[in-house]
Amino acid sequence: MDPQPIVVKGLRKSFGEQQVLKGVDLSVNKGEILAVLGKSGTGKSVLLRLLIGLVKPDAGSICIRGQETTDLQMDQLNEVRLKIGFLFQEGALYDSLTIAENVAFPLRRHTKMSGSERAEKVRSLLLSVGLDKDLEKMPGGISGGMRKRVGLARALALDPEILLFDEPTAGLDPITAAEIGKLIQKQREERNVTSIVVTHDMHAAHHFSDRLVMLKEGNVLLTGTFDDFQKSKDPFVAQFLSDAA
Repeated sequence: MDPQPIVVKGLRKSFGEQQVLKGVDLSVNKGEILAVLGKSGTGKSVLLRLLIGLVKPDAGSICIRGQETTDLQMDQLNEVRLKIGFLFQEGALYDSLTIAENVAFPLRRHTKMSGSERAEKVRSLLLSVGLDKDLEKMPGGISGGMRKRVGLARALALDPEILLFDEPTAGLDPITAAEIGKLIQKQREERNVTSIVVTHDMHAAHHFSDRLVMLKEGNVLLTGTFDDFQKSKDPFVAQFLSDAA
């Protein structure tokens, strides 16, 4: 039996005097889309940075596909990272490269594909996010929603088993946000990718996630389905739901 893609136990992280995470436990099943909710400053994005190894936890365990990652050497950690796609909040595209060159970047760096093989892969990836006719455009000349689509195509370039999304619908109009949500679901349906989506957008999370986790003041307040959240008597959860309505 395959190990769970992500298991986090007792995760703690402080920056100076500020305790951001105070002992977070969570797990994600294969092919599941887990939304991590909470107000700004509750440690949602820090959680993603810990999972990808960009920062080290003060305490706790992170297991990716059954492998403890908190004490890995950099070369070992980089091997784990190759199976994880990360979509940054603003897309984090290279402004001096075309859309196609941005998507090709990890293929150039981590594979031995020929130029023609890379071009075919890039076109296929951009087709999957609806941008196959925009290969030569520059990041500065496209919309925020398109930048996030390019970021997703690049995150998928190395065929990851896990996708991490940082506020993928932030700053987008409702129609574009819904399209991004459908793309997140599409990756699960077509690739059986496991996803964690950090968001403050309860409305979007309701539509694309299987399960939700609510963080409050560095702790997990509630884990469950959207129905579980609707049935919750916790005033913080109720306020979050009403604000998203």
